[in-house]
Amino acid sequence: MFGTRTSAFLKLSKRDLKYDLPASVVVFLVALPLCLGIALASGAPLFSGLLTGIIGGIVVASFSGSQLSVSGPAAGLTVIVLGAIQQLGAFETFLLAVLLAGAIQVVLGILKAGMIGNYFPSSVILGMLAAIGIIIILKQLPHAVGYDASFFGEESFIQLNSENTFSALQKAFGAINLGAVIICAISLAILIGWPKIKKLSIVPAPLVVVIISVLLSLAFVGTDFELAGNHLVVIPVVNSFNEFLGLFTFPDFTQIANQDVWIVAFTIAIIASLETLLSLEAVDKIDPFKRVSPTNRELLAQGVGNMTSGLVGGLPLTAVIVRSSANVNAGGRTRQSAILHGIWLILAVLLIPSIINLIPLACLAAILLHTGYKLAKPAAFKQMWHKGLDQFVPFVVTITAVVFTDLLTGVGIGLLVAMFYILKDNLSNSFEYDIEENEDGAKITFTLAEEVTFLNKAAIQKALHGLPRRINEIIIDGSQSRFIDKDVIEVIKDFEQNAVSKGKSLELVGIVNKKNVPNIRRFTQSILKNDSLKKRAVKKPSETI
Repeated sequence: MFGTRTSAFLKLSKRDLKYDLPASVVVFLVALPLCLGIALASGAPLFSGLLTGIIGGIVVASFSGSQLSVSGPAAGLTVIVLGAIQQLGAFETFLLAVLLAGAIQVVLGILKAGMIGNYFPSSVILGMLAAIGIIIILKQLPHAVGYDASFFGEESFIQLNSENTFSALQKAFGAINLGAVIICAISLAILIGWPKIKKLSIVPAPLVVVIISVLLSLAFVGTDFELAGNHLVVIPVVNSFNEFLGLFTFPDFTQIANQDVWIVAFTIAIIASLETLLSLEAVDKIDPFKRVSPTNRELLAQGVGNMTSGLVGGLPLTAVIVRSSANVNAGGRTRQSAILHGIWLILAVLLIPSIINLIPLACLAAILLHTGYKLAKPAAFKQMWHKGLDQFVPFVVTITAVVFTDLLTGVGIGLLVAMFYILKDNLSNSFEYDIEENEDGAKITFTLAEEVTFLNKAAIQKALHGLPRRINEIIIDGSQSRFIDKDVIEVIKDFEQNAVSKGKSLELVGIVNKKNVPNIRRFTQSILKNDSLKKRAVKKPSETI
């Protein structure tokens, strides 16, 4: 659909390059401080964060079937990584756990565990997207005003520096740097207005933002608006290729029998896989072409990526919604955008680290603020409201839970609420009925739904045993059902005996359990042929059914 599919990073689609090239620059600018910030918060070398971003771009995107997803170090794994490095005692031992986690993900992909991603309700995924947008705005506001106490890319409500999202905001607005505010405000104005000028829109607005912000930062030197060192990007400066090679770290394979290594590996594999599947589903929701990413192939790609990362000194990686949404908003069309962003990360470290270190965090915060607004714009809330409470309530609960906890916990809470509405709808839609009045009483026809599971048992049982006394003819029609659970058939069998014993006329249509459960219609006919049972039914006192 969008030109030649890229099977490796050297084979690019010329048709989509005009979209993917500028998008890759935007993703690079967003990913750069996130990689550094997550590495810093994880207690790992700064280069390991950059290396993870490079692998997530080049390696994972080359194997992935997702066209817009971007992988890299995940903020959601920060606490786990920090604790694991301390627990295992050495970064090299931790790298072995990362490599093993990747191997586990490959196995999960082969076993087709990615199918789990198909069962996340749409309301929860959309709620997660809106929540990420809100979190981006709340977390980037301190960086926008020059308060950089927390690492760039923090997502959890309770931060590693013992503050929470709101206390950090309160402190931020008490320590405003006017230079950062000016840079952020100008950056936002450019991001909003630049694309509207057709003749200029060929140049990516975020690139313009970075250039102007660097010039402003240099102009502020020696004035009251000067930015301190912690207000700028800081990446390792590499003076030679040999020095670059010296930054790589390799796993300690002598710890392969260490039980703690395997526990960490399984923990990382499961959490990283869940976060990847959630991000993948979310990216597909905002893909303008509504493509569906193959989840099992993504697990394989992530597994290969984590094995590579662990082998050369990187951190655990996942598909990341912040980078992916930035890719979508920047107009990316294929996975070559993610691949190119990985190439830009390599070149930045090797060729222009000193220039990269001049970029103010405030302008990068503006890019993320712009992205966050697009994810959590008011129109999304209005759209979900019009879909009904069964969609709006899980949507809002997911947003609230993700904002006040973390991604996986919040989504888990949202899933529970969504399941409540799914079960409620399932119970109420298990059958339809139609009542016809006649001279002797009334006739009722129950038409069972296409799928009747054990969850429908209580509703069907209550309806059958709560029939008015005037009903003397009952038809239960299962001819339209593809599946009727054994428990439900058992309820119908019990009711049949009860109804026949009271002299009611009961007919079963198409209710046959094809898996070793007797045909109820035959069972009914055998009862009706039993004259002694009929006589006893006439003599027995009538009861309300």
